[in-house]
Amino acid sequence: MKVARVLFDLGLAGALILGALAFATDAVASPIPSGWVCTGSCGSLGANGVVPLSPIGDSSYQYVTTAGGKIGAGEISGIGGTDGSSLATSVFTVTAGTDLNFYFDYVTSDGAGYADYAWAGLYTSTGTLASMLFTARTEPTGSIVPGLGLPALTATLNPSSVPIHPGGPDWSPLGGNSGDCYSAGCGYTGWIDSDYTIAAAGSYYLKIGVTNWIDTLYDSGLAMDGVTVGGAPINPNQGEPNATPEPSSLLLLASGLAGLAGVIRRKIRA
Repeated sequence: MKVARVLFDLGLAGALILGALAFATDAVASPIPSGWVCTGSCGSLGANGVVPLSPIGDSSYQYVTTAGGKIGAGEISGIGGTDGSSLATSVFTVTAGTDLNFYFDYVTSDGAGYADYAWAGLYTSTGTLASMLFTARTEPTGSIVPGLGLPALTATLNPSSVPIHPGGPDWSPLGGNSGDCYSAGCGYTGWIDSDYTIAAAGSYYLKIGVTNWIDTLYDSGLAMDGVTVGGAPINPNQGEPNATPEPSSLLLLASGLAGLAGVIRRKIRA
């Protein structure tokens, strides 16, 4: 009877281990928060290359990239582009005067004027653009926000001037172009704080995008983190209700269960 009980415990521990590992694998396969919508190539990432963790202190951030992007995605209507990606948050409802805050970091291997561009916009729940918060586009010198030939920004940025840290940026979401640099102006901005007051009550979502321009060479990306609405986070790493647990945490759980299985095996041998 005692042996049967130990065998049952071992089987249960094994099932828990396999379940935890399967859940960890699922977490890796679902890189964006539940309820968010990606078109093209998006994901979540920890400190990587020239993009460290944001000032918020989260364990990861979200990003969009033109590497592996989709034709026609990530463009600003009427501006155009070739291929790119966009990422939209879940819908949130606010009263007039609610503050929308987030951090962004633009990374590009494409320099010179009229190159790739990135942007962030506030949209109504029906998909109408309510406000273009910022645009960013490579220029050989000076601030790249607002982007050359792109809509003016409506958000308040800190710092207000956004130059590029020059050089071929090492960042894995750029794919094969990580570390590459075409002409003057390639590089990264570092984390920029964006703050905007939503004037009218209603239901909205935040959307970011990035696109290649004219060609599909020398990729670019935009990292985003710390999205708060009225001071309440909708970022998965800051307590978003539908957040997927970190894979590292799940693997830690699996390791603990594996230790439990070892204890039970020693009991059987005894």
